[in-house]
Amino acid sequence: MTRRAILRGIGHYLPARIVENAELEKRVDTSDEWIRARSGIERRHFAAEGELTSDLAIHAARAALADAGFEPAEIDAVVVATSTPDTTFPSVATIVQGALGTGGFAFDVQAVCAGFVYAMSTANAFIQAGQAQRVLVIGAETFSRIMNWEDRTTCVLFGDGAGAVVLEAGDGAGANTDAGILATDLNSDGRFRDLLYVDGGVSSTQTTGVLVMQGKEVFRHAVEKLAQTAETALAAAGLGADDVDWIVPHQANSRIITRTAQKMGVGMDRVVMTVQDHGNTSAASIPLALSVAKEQQLFKPGQVLVMEAIGGGLAWGSVVLRL
Repeated sequence: MTRRAILRGIGHYLPARIVENAELEKRVDTSDEWIRARSGIERRHFAAEGELTSDLAIHAARAALADAGFEPAEIDAVVVATSTPDTTFPSVATIVQGALGTGGFAFDVQAVCAGFVYAMSTANAFIQAGQAQRVLVIGAETFSRIMNWEDRTTCVLFGDGAGAVVLEAGDGAGANTDAGILATDLNSDGRFRDLLYVDGGVSSTQTTGVLVMQGKEVFRHAVEKLAQTAETALAAAGLGADDVDWIVPHQANSRIITRTAQKMGVGMDRVVMTVQDHGNTSAASIPLALSVAKEQQLFKPGQVLVMEAIGGGLAWGSVVLRL
C-alpha cells in the first residue's frame, strides 16, 4: 500500500470590491482593449481597507473545511503560500491557525506565483512521511498593496483573493489509478531573479517596495518552463498529455495559458481559465481556479488534474493529482 494525499475539500474567497478595466482607465494610461489584448483580464478584486491577507485566507479555509466536512480541530497542519503577509512575522499560517483553532503546526511558504504548488508538494511530503493526517493548504494574496501605479504594464495585471484545499492521508495501491497526489515537480533558478521581484524588503530598504517585472522575458520563460514541469510530473506519474482531464494553471495571462496548453498538446477545452475575472492573484490563483471549477461542476471523480505555476525567483513547478 502507498500513502497518498487525497483532496477532500476546496474553497475560496474574493474581496467584495470588483475593479473593472474601465475603472483602471481613469487611474493610469491604459484601456480596456489594451489590457484584454495582452492579458485576457477583464476585472479583478481588491481587498478593502483594513482587509488583510490573513482575513482572505481564513474565509477560504473555512469554505474548504466545510466542503471537506472537517472541523478545524481535525487539521494537523496549516501551510499558507503567500508573498504578501500581514506582517514580517508571525506567519499568516499561524494567524489562520489561531483564528480557526486548528492543532499541530503552521507555517508560510514563499515562492510567489508558484507558492501554491510548492505548498501542495510540501503538504504531500508531510502526509507521505506520516507526520500529518490532514493538512489545510492555502494560497492567499493582497497584491494590490504592492503595485507600482506609475507602471501601467504591471499594475493592471494583479488582483487579490484566496483559495484553500484540504488534503487527507489515504491508502493507495501505488498505481497511477490511485486517488490523490500522484507526482510533483519543483524547480528554481536564481539567475533570473531580476526578471520579477519587489524592490523593497526588511534587510535591504526597510520598506515594502513595489513589484517590478520584465514582462516579455517572464513570458518567454513561462511557456517553456510550465510545459516542461507538467511533462516531467506526468512522466513521474506514468502518465502523458492524453491522460490529462484538466490543466489548472497559474492564472497569470491568457496568452501564457494558451501557449502552454498548445506546447503540451492539450486542447483549451481541458483548461480551467479564470484569469478574466480574477487577474493574477499569485499564489491564490490555482486554488481559486480549482474552487470555481468545482462550483461549475467541471470535475468528476477519477479525473486527472495538472496544476502548474511559475513565479519570481524564478520558481516553478507542478502537481499531478487524481480526484
